[in-house]
Amino acid sequence: YGNWKGFLKQQQEIAPTSVESFSSIQDERRERAERSVLISCPPKINERKILDYLSKHGDIRNYFFYQTYGMYAVVEFSSKESIAALKGSCTIPSVQHEASVPFKSRLLSLKWTGSIGPTTVKCHEQLPISINELIQQLSEQESIDQQMQCLTEAYQLTEENISLRFLVCSLLRDIAAAYFPESIIRPFGSTVNSFGKLGCDLDMFLDLDGVSVQNQRKGSGLSLEYQVKRGASERNVTQSILSVIGECVDQFSPGCVGVQKILNARVPLVRFSHQPSGFQCDLTANNRVAMKSTELLYVYGSLDARVRYLVFTVRCWARVHGITSGIPGAWITNFSLTVLVLFFLQQRTPAVLPTLDQLRDLAGPSDKCVIEENDCTIVSDLSKIKLQGNTDTLEKLLQEFFEFYGSFAFNRSSINIRKGREQNKPEAAALYIQNPFETSLNVSKNVNATQLERFVALCRESAWLLQQGEVLKRSATPSADQIPPWGLAALLLPSVAESAGVKGRRKKKREPASERIKTLLQSLKSSRGGAGEKQSSDDHRH
Repeated sequence: YGNWKGFLKQQQEIAPTSVESFSSIQDERRERAERSVLISCPPKINERKILDYLSKHGDIRNYFFYQTYGMYAVVEFSSKESIAALKGSCTIPSVQHEASVPFKSRLLSLKWTGSIGPTTVKCHEQLPISINELIQQLSEQESIDQQMQCLTEAYQLTEENISLRFLVCSLLRDIAAAYFPESIIRPFGSTVNSFGKLGCDLDMFLDLDGVSVQNQRKGSGLSLEYQVKRGASERNVTQSILSVIGECVDQFSPGCVGVQKILNARVPLVRFSHQPSGFQCDLTANNRVAMKSTELLYVYGSLDARVRYLVFTVRCWARVHGITSGIPGAWITNFSLTVLVLFFLQQRTPAVLPTLDQLRDLAGPSDKCVIEENDCTIVSDLSKIKLQGNTDTLEKLLQEFFEFYGSFAFNRSSINIRKGREQNKPEAAALYIQNPFETSLNVSKNVNATQLERFVALCRESAWLLQQGEVLKRSATPSADQIPPWGLAALLLPSVAESAGVKGRRKKKREPASERIKTLLQSLKSSRGGAGEKQSSDDHRH
């Protein structure tokens, strides 16, 4: 406990002042992506030989290899001129069709003709470990606090994976620039909010603000005329823009397959798979409120290390037990779940996190941001934020998160991280979580009573489990091949959902407490050594 207090004191002293602003980090990553190329490589390659070959065109700043549908290399040069030189030395494959369109992208294909030599490439993982592997790794830790840190490190986006995501955005921007030279394609959501899990989708939006803002000239007698001068509504213009960009991506962008133009959705989008990276991509336009929500989560995740550990743990627990899903429906989304964690941390005494109103009040004049009449202002200089010195352990926070929502008055109260307190529900919805910026909206409107009951039941079961000595103790005499699941690992076993009465998303008749306790302890003992075989194989996707 003493070590934990020391760790927290150090985090609280250095975290807010050592973190760059959200926008400066995005700008730096985007600039690096513009100096990078994506290269399809032969299956057997020699790292040194390839780098020697590529470095003839310029100084290489960074690089890494990974595998999806083949072997790929991401290579970052020191300057864009190197990319021009590299592309100048490339050939355009001959296609036996007179109507082929040779779009020169930064996705290159290397066909090695010389001798290979020994294969010496280390590939970086792009997907998380399986739930069974995770449970085994967690069981080997010494404390629940260490288990939560281990889970986060196993699941979080790597530096390489984030670089690849920015590069995919940059490659798509090359396509969009044919129509909108000053446009930027920005990633938002899990890719950049610090809570992204390996394998999550790549959400991005086409930012056209620069087209109208950067090139305004006062007093000039000339103005540019636009073909789309006046649309019936902003939505119609957005649909037109995405329809054109979607067509270009489908026809000319290498590696983009399964392009769908979903233009009548509440937020119009183009959805496709980017095969070379393995990412499922959603492209929207001018989605500025979503970008501010992304920045808000990034700020909260940067203020205290425990925030990310708790969010990753709760998200994993929710996915394993079917509380969240990658398929749209009536269940709780990852964003709603994250807001629930943030609200809980604002309720601590002393509070772990400030309210959104407090972040707004600390903002300077340059931070002021109003989008469609919504006040989206938050402080960008994190050194202005003073935390209250909460020293709760991760184990205590996890335990009390489950207790907090296991007894929360969802029937009458709403969640509001702007004020940091419970409020009466403004409308009849099973779960009401106020949108942080569009305050008239409920981000959990999709959640029905059955799904909320499942969440509450699993919170109660998990809270009860964490009070039991049987679950909290790491086995002193582990078997030869693996340590029985304990602590957080035990919370991820299928038996937890079964005991909570929520197996298979259907509510089962609740047994008396004494019978449930007996059944649960038996299932824990019997499952030790074969942790979580019943888990679905698609847990790695989101």
